[in-house]
Amino acid sequence: MKEYIEERAVEIANYIINEKSTVRQAAKKFGVSKSTIHKDDGVIIRIEFQGMRKASV
Repeated sequence: MKEYIEERAVEIANYIINEKSTVRQAAKKFGVSKSTIHKDDGVIIRIEFQGMRKASV
């Protein structure tokens, strides 16, 4: 994965958390689409839970 995508994802996630902003507000602030914000959410999830597996039911 491109390092700049990971960095952007972390920066946007921190902005959303710290400012309690919406996806729409974050997209406007960073000059990207709402779809990009949602895609970056997936990047964060993969980073945070890399190697973790679902619990068996």
